[in-house]
Amino acid sequence: MELWQEMIRNSVSSVDQLVEKFGIKREVAEQLDNFFQARINPYYLSLIRYPGDPIWKQCVPDEAELMDIDAPEDPLNEDDMSPVPNITHRYPDRALFLVYSQCGLYCRFCTRKRKVGDSSKISMKNLESAFKYLEEHTEITDVIMSGGDPLMLTDVMLEKILQRLRQIKHIQVIRLGTKMPCVLPQRITEKLCNMLKKYHPIYVNTHFNHPWELTEESKKATGMLADSGIPVGNQCVLMKGVNDDPQTMRDLMKGLLAMRVRPYYIYQADLTKGANHFRTPISKGLEIIDSLRGHISGLAVPHFVIDAPGGGGKIPLLPEYVLARDDNKIILRNYKYNIYEYPDVKDESNNDESSLYYRKPKLRKTIYKKAKTPKQVKIPVLQ
Repeated sequence: MELWQEMIRNSVSSVDQLVEKFGIKREVAEQLDNFFQARINPYYLSLIRYPGDPIWKQCVPDEAELMDIDAPEDPLNEDDMSPVPNITHRYPDRALFLVYSQCGLYCRFCTRKRKVGDSSKISMKNLESAFKYLEEHTEITDVIMSGGDPLMLTDVMLEKILQRLRQIKHIQVIRLGTKMPCVLPQRITEKLCNMLKKYHPIYVNTHFNHPWELTEESKKATGMLADSGIPVGNQCVLMKGVNDDPQTMRDLMKGLLAMRVRPYYIYQADLTKGANHFRTPISKGLEIIDSLRGHISGLAVPHFVIDAPGGGGKIPLLPEYVLARDDNKIILRNYKYNIYEYPDVKDESNNDESSLYYRKPKLRKTIYKKAKTPKQVKIPVLQ
């Protein structure tokens, strides 16, 4: 048994352990266990500095979860977009491939808690039908392996899946969605990296939320992946009491870049059952992005997105940088809030709808109607 497997075995997970280690009332601990089980491995447990700190909030069950019963079970509508078990096909050329139900840590804000930890919900028995779907749909060129966490699989089992995917000629890119570099970096071994290198192009999307997670162990793990030619990106969730202030996010993003991890997304927290106490105002995310852009390297600035409820996909949000525009110019402000005027160029072809969208208010209203979001988009026009 490898070290990481021993650490999983020694995780805090039972009601008795929750009562003993965290002082949770037994009745509450039992209800929380029924709602969404706990798993806190010894490594991540060691990162907690004091009760209620940003690490604690992410992994220790909280009674507040039981007060939130109105949010949807499947906020991103993944199940309705699942043509066969284990596959979610939302975007034209990409597919989400759920390969395993277990995780190295059960995050209390998990948006897939209806399935995670339950092998009947994400079953390896359904992998064959998933492979068949991917084979038949030649428009899919990018597969994101997720779960649970695909790196909870043994190297042997993981390689069998990768071999099968690489037999499908139209699949160009394979991504691994894994939190292991953050929550259990001991999983990243030389043996694993040597195996993954055989199936390039391989990308890893991982998930750090707070600077305290950027440890020497995690730095070693992400460095091994990078040295193996595997680009690593980070997807962070904006959470109240965890990372909802500009300085924390600056430290996190700069720290990630120093570890050769490219900040990719900051997610507005999903409308997830048992996790709405983590949600912040959208304005907080815009404030944070405003504090990053121009103040730190552009390489360290992620996209701030809302994964639209009901399966609408990721929608980027930006602070207001365009102050006004007309046929001849655009008025902009920079990160210091200095104002600049840039002369525009007219599109004489009149065929570029995107440029007409900005130049002609009447047509812009038509395009608003076509997009069915006329009240959500406002672009000022100079008089």
